[in-house]
Amino acid sequence: MSNALRRLVEAFSLKAKSGTASPQRALVYETPAVPLAEVMQLYERDPTCKASVDLLAASAVGSGFYTTVNEDYEKAAEAKRAVDSFNEDVNLDALLCDMARALIACGNDFWLKLTPENLAELHRLPVDAVERIHQGFIEEKTLKIPFKTESFKLRQTYGGANLTAEAVIHWRINCLGVSGYGTGVLQVLLHSLAIQSDRRPAFAWMKAKIERIMPRIFEKYAGPDVLALLERADAETIRKFEQAIKNRNEEGAWLFYSGKGDIRPVTLDPRARFEYYVDHLINQFYLGCETPLPRLFSTPGFTEASAKAALELQNMLIQPVQRYIKRQVEREIFDVVLAQAGLDTVKAQPRLHWGSPQTREVNVSDMLRACELKLIREEEFRKNAVKFGWELWETKEATTADD
Repeated sequence: MSNALRRLVEAFSLKAKSGTASPQRALVYETPAVPLAEVMQLYERDPTCKASVDLLAASAVGSGFYTTVNEDYEKAAEAKRAVDSFNEDVNLDALLCDMARALIACGNDFWLKLTPENLAELHRLPVDAVERIHQGFIEEKTLKIPFKTESFKLRQTYGGANLTAEAVIHWRINCLGVSGYGTGVLQVLLHSLAIQSDRRPAFAWMKAKIERIMPRIFEKYAGPDVLALLERADAETIRKFEQAIKNRNEEGAWLFYSGKGDIRPVTLDPRARFEYYVDHLINQFYLGCETPLPRLFSTPGFTEASAKAALELQNMLIQPVQRYIKRQVEREIFDVVLAQAGLDTVKAQPRLHWGSPQTREVNVSDMLRACELKLIREEEFRKNAVKFGWELWETKEATTADD
């Protein structure tokens, strides 16, 4: 084999194909099976997909978060201040809200650490910025299994740089096999299905085609064509009517033909019943979105009890996502921030908690007892009692002072 031919064979054999993983030297290069930009395009342009993803994202991170550290740590106050200050500087709450939508929709999101050695700023990369992920193999001669992300190759549009794994926070859920990419709820709607020689189109394609055809059906049958059979029409008359048929408008037209005198509107064949097929397609689409939101607004008879049951099932899907985000933030952000501040991350134990911090509810009996023990002043008790709905008048001393 000539040198030129050998180089061509090597060049084509090492080229990574879309949606596949091909070994090249000590790394495996992988690109997403469905381009992530197409997944986000479905989110942006389909109302059902957008509403479902927004609901799931809001359920996961919409309640906000607060942080805690180990109170027994001698530098607990400093650790808490360092974490909260970093969260405020980078606006972590807003970053998580934006990330959650991309994470749930397409299973991936990428954050860039501008200075990995001194983490001070975070920026979300466009979802299609990463062209492929490079993974390393398990260090065993008898095994060829990729297990660890080594670097991220950016597209030429974004500079084409090869970023190390330490420079990027890769958010991903529902990883299939040894894939370096995650899988969101919308990918299944963009995949076709091949069974032997038959191929089922993607549900997103079928739904879009039905929605494209529906206006044409209304245009055709809202103003029906009328076929008029004219008796003893001459050739010139027929040519005029043929021209009128070719130039018919969308609201329907009168169509004429030479024959016995008769007038009939052209209607849809009642045997063509497609609603069952359409319902099946829409149900499959809703299942792919993994949220009961569309049914709550579109299905008659969707009771409050069934809505609560559906939301409970949805919470079962959200809780693993919340746990993953929590652990990722604590490991990739909080631990790094404290280590840079010279604090012990093991002793500090920084933690993220969803929602608002729980506070003990104060009751009236506790307030009365505190007032008897002189722990609070009488005027403080009166101000708090008003919050409980008590109707209090001014004291005699206050009235005298006003006089």
